[in-house]
Amino acid sequence: MRVLGALEHAPGNSMMAQYKAVSQMIFKDEDGHPHQFTWRTIQTWWYYYRRHGITENPVRSDKGTMRKVAPEDLLEAIEQVLPSFRQKTPNIQALYRAYIEQGVLRREQIAPNTFRRAVNKYGLLKADQDSPKRRRAFAKAHANDMWQVDTLHGPYLWFNRNAKKPTQVFLICFIDDASRVIPHGQFYLADDTENLIHCLQLALYKRGVPKAIYADNGSNYKAKEFSQITTCKFSPCGRVFAPFFTKLSS
Repeated sequence: MRVLGALEHAPGNSMMAQYKAVSQMIFKDEDGHPHQFTWRTIQTWWYYYRRHGITENPVRSDKGTMRKVAPEDLLEAIEQVLPSFRQKTPNIQALYRAYIEQGVLRREQIAPNTFRRAVNKYGLLKADQDSPKRRRAFAKAHANDMWQVDTLHGPYLWFNRNAKKPTQVFLICFIDDASRVIPHGQFYLADDTENLIHCLQLALYKRGVPKAIYADNGSNYKAKEFSQITTCKFSPCGRVFAPFFTKLSS
């Protein structure tokens, strides 16, 4: 700021003459060390100060992020194209060309260099050390984008002293993929569709309606009563239920 202040009293009939006049001056910092700046540096500081009120180039808030294609959409595109390659880890440039040729992505959506940086940043082609499958480097972006549900076989408990053997309990639990919040989880005496729907009702009352529910191909999740609640789409690893269209039965 002392350098820019010196411009007001610098001799010269033009800004260029004033820049060069100030560039000949010596400025000392707080420790008394002398500094001298070129006229081009002084010109750059003055330009940024007039436009932004600071002497440095302001950094964009969205720098380093993809604005046209979300990372999860890019991962889905990779999973669509990878089966056409024989090698486990194909060349990134060849992978990008396959996207363009198959129409999965357009060049207007993501440039080749941006695609390469995104693949390396999120590790979209890296495999887990303990599994040959590629790891997912991120979850859903927002809460209620997707819930995951599963049933856990719990311990055997005695509910009746006169019973000949203990009864096994089952934990049915929903978890939000993005926030990792448990919408609802409860132990039941039976692993059936009625208890699954009851657990889902309580989860909806607590956390609202999700955009999708991911479940495996268990008999409860394939039941007609549960399928009537949602529109179901099948995936290689399980079942993805689309948003709710019909009301829950009482």
